[in-house]
Amino acid sequence: LLPSNKNALMCVFAARSKSMVMGEVSRGSCRPASPSLQEGALKAGWLKKQRSIMKNWQLRWFVLRSDQLFFYKDEEETKPQGCIPLQGCQVNELTANPDEPGRHLFEIVPGGTGEKDRAPISHESFLLMANSQTDMDDWVKAIRRVIWAPFGGGIFGQRLEDTVQYEKKFGPRLAPLLVEQCVDFIRERGLDEEGLFRMPGQANLVKELQEAFDCGDKPLFDSNTDVHTVASLLKLYLRELPEPAPLWSST
Repeated sequence: LLPSNKNALMCVFAARSKSMVMGEVSRGSCRPASPSLQEGALKAGWLKKQRSIMKNWQLRWFVLRSDQLFFYKDEEETKPQGCIPLQGCQVNELTANPDEPGRHLFEIVPGGTGEKDRAPISHESFLLMANSQTDMDDWVKAIRRVIWAPFGGGIFGQRLEDTVQYEKKFGPRLAPLLVEQCVDFIRERGLDEEGLFRMPGQANLVKELQEAFDCGDKPLFDSNTDVHTVASLLKLYLRELPEPAPLWSST
């Protein structure tokens, strides 16, 4: 349930972001990471890459590091076969073809939108195939986060303190803009709504809003926006935080 006092909820997020910025670490067993050729990787795994000329598929081990996507012949290779620069690009999921089930395709294409397209582009498009819908979703989110994080996007799955730190340029706030926007809308239109946070919103609209926020846009909710959709968006954001948000308590 939402706290009756909006400031109480915002203070929870402020305390969380402040503690993380100041170096608070979670308790639990830790072990030193062993040296690895893929140390510092944001994500790694198998994908199929379509060749540019022959149009056949090659299975390659991909490693997302910093703002580049490297691919290797296998996970033991030390030298990458190639690299996809991600600055100034877009990543798009492709609509599934019912005649070709099991092909989970996404593409990395040069060029952004509007003023965000600031980086020079010097490479072709890349068509990639994951082995499942979940795997594709994870890759798209990870790559999109890398592409749009410098412009205030990629917030789903981003550390809370990183989002708050970036958004300080828009003025002081106690929580990410998405959280404030969702909380304000729910408090204004949804407190008397039956099944709030229990009934699902419109899945396609939740996905559209998530992609908009992840691309650095700040979509507004209007009178036609379903409150359950906004509640589902807020739940999705909280669920994908790398560290769980602290629970609010009245004590």
